[in-house]
Amino acid sequence: MSEPLRISIEGPVGALEALVTEADGRDLGHAVICHPHPLFGGTMDNKVVTTLARALQECGIPTVRFNFRGVGASGGHYDEGRGETEDAAAVADWAALRWPDTGLVLAGFSFGAYVATRLATARAVKHLITVAPPVQRFDFAAVAKPVCPWLIVQGDADELVDARAVLAWADAPGADAPGSDVPGASLRVVMMPGVGHFFHGHLAELRDAVVEEIRSG
Repeated sequence: MSEPLRISIEGPVGALEALVTEADGRDLGHAVICHPHPLFGGTMDNKVVTTLARALQECGIPTVRFNFRGVGASGGHYDEGRGETEDAAAVADWAALRWPDTGLVLAGFSFGAYVATRLATARAVKHLITVAPPVQRFDFAAVAKPVCPWLIVQGDADELVDARAVLAWADAPGADAPGSDVPGASLRVVMMPGVGHFFHGHLAELRDAVVEEIRSG
């Protein structure tokens, strides 16, 4: 595993600031990781985002985490998830050129989970990881459910995302999307007792859940 390399990726409305970390093996894919809400301090340096990156790197997956438009050195302005999905798509396009023929792993935390889920319905994804998806704050019901191996990690003491709403959304008709009979399509929910939104004191458990999911898939 190498040290992160800070780069600039051309996005739809300007350059996107990103950190790229190579890993020893690429047979499990390459990963794009989306950060939490830009208007509430979310950046690619968020500790949950960096934990996701390190867990994936531990599995031998190279990663790119980036700042959405209007965050850090990234150009543009907040766009309620629509433009941010375009940003993630641009980063995924860049990653596909850097690591060809390895398959896309998408991961996101909170608002980033919404963006990752939106993007996962628009292109082939090898694995989707969504942490604390804010199902009551954004219109997840309008987003088709992905048909790839998919992990949801949620704390049952989350003060910002209703854990019961996440379970209801995951269990609702269509949680196993049309096309869930596609080989490899699956959904697993890991509910962590006593864990709040930012996983204070529980980042190791989050890392372990991600590593287990990738290695068992």
